[in-house]
Amino acid sequence: MSSGATELAWFKSSYSSTQGDSCVEVAVAEQAVHVRDSKDMTRPAFAVDRESWGRFVGFASEC
Repeated sequence: MSSGATELAWFKSSYSSTQGDSCVEVAVAEQAVHVRDSKDMTRPAFAVDRESWGRFVGFASEC
């Protein structure tokens, strides 16, 4: 993760539970989509290119 990732505008996935579990946050940047686990901030975030993220979201929405 780049050092600038902490300056990203993170938001919680609409699929995350309202009870505090399964919390996934994403931040969309120009070149990539960053993903992190908001329950365990010691884990590093990861980034994928926007095209790959779009394919993943399309696949997940079909499930």
